Amino acid sequence: MMTEPNLPHDIRIDIETTYVESESLPDEDRYVFAYTITIRNEGIVPAKLLSRHWVITDANGKVQEVRGEGVVGEQPHLKPGEGFQYTSGTMLETPMGTMTGSYQMVADDGSTFDAQIPEFLLTTPRTLH
Repeated sequence: MMTEPNLPHDIRIDIETTYVESESLPDEDRYVFAYTITIRNEGIVPAKLLSRHWVITDANGKVQEVRGEGVVGEQPHLKPGEGFQYTSGTMLETPMGTMTGSYQMVADDGSTFDAQIPEFLLTTPRTLH
């Protein structure tokens, strides 16, 4: 069985989302979602997460862009095989929306690259049929 050689820069991103009913006010178009992200360095070069760029779109097509340093106040440095997990949140005016984006990374070899965050769905329970 052949396996692909490890790439120098290979960041895997897994996402789990939760609707935070206790903080949401649907009558006031306030829907709060939490997301837990696991970032894992599957490459062969250590890399540090410098910044993030999010594109958040609600069901009305309203887009919010968020840029900032690190994640939850940290800039994790991940050796090959290491992971970092954090939980954050966002608020939408609709019961459904999407998020996507990228993390800007710098590898120990000096190269910079973007780790793409796959688009994921934010939805309240029973929104999808």
